[in-house]
Amino acid sequence: MSTGTPATQFLRRAGVAFRPVEYRYDPGSERVALQAAEAVGLPPGQLLKTLMIEVDGRPACAVVPGDRSLSMKRVAAAFGGKAAAMMPADKAERLTGYRTGGISPFGQRRPVPTLFEAGAMDCADVAINGGKRGLLLLLAPGDALAALGAQAAPLCA
Repeated sequence: MSTGTPATQFLRRAGVAFRPVEYRYDPGSERVALQAAEAVGLPPGQLLKTLMIEVDGRPACAVVPGDRSLSMKRVAAAFGGKAAAMMPADKAERLTGYRTGGISPFGQRRPVPTLFEAGAMDCADVAINGGKRGLLLLLAPGDALAALGAQAAPLCA
């Protein structure tokens, strides 16, 4: 599998150090993030999933630990809105240029405001989708924030 994706290109251009890790993606898994964490031998809280959302109808991105769930109330507040909802998969794919199960916050077709779960910032390294199914990128969470111009906030229930 080639590890050249818009996400890896984005990070290279930004000068961010990362390590690609490939795994066997299982689309039938009930909880894909947990399956990915197990496949690469990481604790589920260290693998961050990329969730495309809409806040007051505007697109946004939330990056949260694989074993946690978003609090839509917290998400809306963190983005300065009143209501938040998950973005439909087909819309997320068109917006990001990635397929579900492979959406990365890096190198999206149309960049959107992005927030990371604050609790994930305590890890030395995190794994974030690399822009295709079966590819994770290991990097420091602070480097991910800096590259995206993102911030951390409490987003999970």
